[in-house]
Amino acid sequence: QAQLVESGGGLVQAGGSLRLSCAASGTIFRLNTMGWYRQAPGKQREFVASITIRGSTDYADSVKGRFIISRDNAKNTVYLQMDSLKPEDTAVYYCNLVRGDTRSVYWGQGTQVTVSS
Repeated sequence: QAQLVESGGGLVQAGGSLRLSCAASGTIFRLNTMGWYRQAPGKQREFVASITIRGSTDYADSVKGRFIISRDNAKNTVYLQMDSLKPEDTAVYYCNLVRGDTRSVYWGQGTQVTVSS
């Protein structure tokens, strides 16, 4: 089992920045993909960004050019740098880990991001 703990959420004005962190612990297969999803009130959870163990990244169109995902493999930690935030980025952000061997999926508890206009 893997445990994921997010941090870094909060309240920010439109145009501002936040940096989310997610630390993974427990039984972590080295070859994994980590990522971020978000869920706004009344909406389904949606993909935001992901990064493989080798550093290949993928982004939702809505965040391209504004968000950057990175990871520190030595610390089993993934980061999401969010710049030029918009009110529509308001959501609970969830960290996600997919094991490369079993394809098991693990989720963090979520961290709230609120962007005021």
